[in-house]
Amino acid sequence: MNSARLVRAAVAAMLAAPLLAACSSDGDSNAAPREWIKKTYTANGADWLDPDSTPSEVAQAIRTERPELDRASGGTMEFLRYGDDMVTVSPYRSGSLIEIEDYRNGYHRHQQHLTYWPNPNSSSFRGGGPGEGK
Repeated sequence: MNSARLVRAAVAAMLAAPLLAACSSDGDSNAAPREWIKKTYTANGADWLDPDSTPSEVAQAIRTERPELDRASGGTMEFLRYGDDMVTVSPYRSGSLIEIEDYRNGYHRHQQHLTYWPNPNSSSFRGGGPGEGK
């Protein structure tokens, strides 16, 4: 009897794995392409590096992988908004530094460049997460 339960549990786990993967941040079409960035660029602590490309080139590559909800430029930096995520690409040595952070934190760090993006502290901000547009 125990082996039958073990087999059922193993089958249930195998069936649940694709569903859980689809619910991850890369399964959400509004989320930043975090897994793609991890595979494509060199890890640098919590961030990623492209040693040779400009911020605009890196931002274009990320946009090609997953189109953003909004985009802005400020000085030499590029900003991509994905629902509750924000990707910031800035110059780093001869290449670019890529950061992914919560939209609220990123907005407050870089709001001088994001003049037409919605303020996450406003009552009308919806964030692009579950229940968007309600």
